[in-house]
Amino acid sequence: MIALVDANSFFCSVEKVFHPGLEGKPTCVLSSNDGCIVALTPEAKAIGLHRGDPIFKVRDIVERNKVAIFSTNMQLYAAMSKRIVNILRSSVEKVEQYSVDESFVYLDGYEKHYDLEDYMRKLIQKVKLYTDIPTSCGIAPSKTLAKMGSKFAKQYKGYNGVCLIDTDEKRQKALEIFDLADVWGIGRRTFEKLNYYGIHSALELADKKESWIRSHFNKPMLQTWMELNGIPCIDTTEVKQRQTICTSRSFGEMVCDLTSLKASIANFVSSCANKLRGQHSVAGSVTVFITSNYFREDLEQYSNGATFNFATPTSDTLEITNAAMMLLESMCRSDIHYKRSGVILSDIHNDLPIQQNLFDEVKNRMDRRKLMSAIDNLNQRYGVKSIRLGIEGTEKQAWHVKSEHRSGNYLTDINEILTIKV
Repeated sequence: MIALVDANSFFCSVEKVFHPGLEGKPTCVLSSNDGCIVALTPEAKAIGLHRGDPIFKVRDIVERNKVAIFSTNMQLYAAMSKRIVNILRSSVEKVEQYSVDESFVYLDGYEKHYDLEDYMRKLIQKVKLYTDIPTSCGIAPSKTLAKMGSKFAKQYKGYNGVCLIDTDEKRQKALEIFDLADVWGIGRRTFEKLNYYGIHSALELADKKESWIRSHFNKPMLQTWMELNGIPCIDTTEVKQRQTICTSRSFGEMVCDLTSLKASIANFVSSCANKLRGQHSVAGSVTVFITSNYFREDLEQYSNGATFNFATPTSDTLEITNAAMMLLESMCRSDIHYKRSGVILSDIHNDLPIQQNLFDEVKNRMDRRKLMSAIDNLNQRYGVKSIRLGIEGTEKQAWHVKSEHRSGNYLTDINEILTIKV
């Protein structure tokens, strides 16, 4: 059996941990540059707010109802997410963090010694006690069914936080009432195609014959069908290892100088490389792209991108940054007002011993690996960006995203640690 532990309204829940006066009050978290609502509490939904609403269009609702507004603070959310995962791992041997607010918990063999529903209920209560973050849990034979169960546990209080789908009768009942469009792995186009063939519920999809699925859809849809029938077949760890890593931002203010663009690209490279090392991978290529402000019709429009292929795949921040700077200098124009830039690492594979290139320009590659590891350890201990490249800059710059409503990094930055006045 597999359990999916999902933090409820995670971004908002984290903010409420450090602002206890917000309990029961409408709360929203905004996207990059404080543009749109990306997370909101049930109280905020009840007054007419929705995910994706531009904040300037709903300002009257926000002000009239005294909605608490926060800028996205991924550093704070990631730190809290890590704490939740550590709590889960203290009670279950194998835990796979799938996203910042979701983790798969593998329970094979635990049913011999524990009542799984009771065991997981006590575990999510432990998470609530230690972090004050409410979570919901679904338990089922497959990951797709477990995700369905977590949604049921979140929607219906009668489950007391845990929904167990352990019989065929429960499975069919869940599939019958679950919205087909919300099934994990079914996007808009697939949903429309299913409707075209007369399939309007998850149960109708699961009841189709395997031969029909194979003849009308591709492998991912076959996997979804198998999962809905209780046959586990989706390997999310493999998906993570194959993913392209991208970091990009719209600037808080437009920039036109090369120094600012270099600082933004260097920061994005650092973030991407850190993620790369975190999953024990290396990248074979780096892509840099820059764009102007398409909303400013009075200004000249320009966008460009370029890719560099490494002779030896790498996760070295210095090496990737040097390549990125070369790309940026080759396509940057001084007469353009830039609004966005980004970095993409691709051709990603496991960090295993590989054939060295005779003409490798990095002669001390092993020493550089040790250096990157030491920097990662120090940044993990003393806070993100405690150690950084000089080109990244130290002061707040024009390209930095707007975050007027950002909470402090209470869990990772000693200078922003929460203080209580009495």
